[in-house]
Amino acid sequence: MMKNFTIGQYYPAKSPIHGLDPRTKIIGVFLFIIALFFADDYYSYIIALVFSLFLILVSRVPIKTLLRGIRPIIIFVVLTAMIHVFLTPGTELWRWKFLKVTEEGLNQALFMACRLILLVGVSSLLTLTTTPISLTDGMEKLLGPFKKIGLPAHELAMMMSIALRFIPTLLEETDKIMKAQVSRGAQFASGNLVQRSKALIPLMVPLFISAFKRAEELALAMEARGYHGGEGRTKMRVLRMKHTDGIALSLMLIYFLYMIFYWWRG
Repeated sequence: MMKNFTIGQYYPAKSPIHGLDPRTKIIGVFLFIIALFFADDYYSYIIALVFSLFLILVSRVPIKTLLRGIRPIIIFVVLTAMIHVFLTPGTELWRWKFLKVTEEGLNQALFMACRLILLVGVSSLLTLTTTPISLTDGMEKLLGPFKKIGLPAHELAMMMSIALRFIPTLLEETDKIMKAQVSRGAQFASGNLVQRSKALIPLMVPLFISAFKRAEELALAMEARGYHGGEGRTKMRVLRMKHTDGIALSLMLIYFLYMIFYWWRG
């Protein structure tokens, strides 16, 4: 299961999306997420799904890789859908004791499941097509104007980048600890929910110890190399927008405005 997480991992490939400026991709993902919340019927979700498939094809990231990243949230998606199915009031289609299924509940469940899957899929596409260093530079540039009000743009961008970078590392460490404990007789897949929760406690302790140890080692390594924040630092690669970035931003803006216009007209 730990290998199914794709957020924080980079998939090397030569594609138009890989070659875009990281600022373009970050802005594009935010526009897509905001536009997705304006979708409220089948037509708008079909448009969002078609646009998402277009981005995936252009990025040349295998669909299997994205589906593998969506697999861990399936349980959460199903639970969210079930809540909408049984708790949304409306035209009743089926009832059993205190449980009832409504037409509006089925629609909301389908919309919410589609929204969550698209959110995770497109967000994963950002990290799969952008290296951690480029992602840090892009976030720092976007947060740069907020320095005037005292926001530590470089430090925030560095923290977010390190967090994304260490997600695969911590997942790999978790997998190793689980295999080591299973070989010693630990049971993580058997028993009821309470027993499985108790079985995770011995897993969390060494994982937290390992995480703090890695954080200390990283801090010592950065200090030994003379890292003192972003003040006065120069860049080996200076970010520059190209005409392809303008085309990509224009496409995202057209999609964003169309979704808002369709929602407002409806």
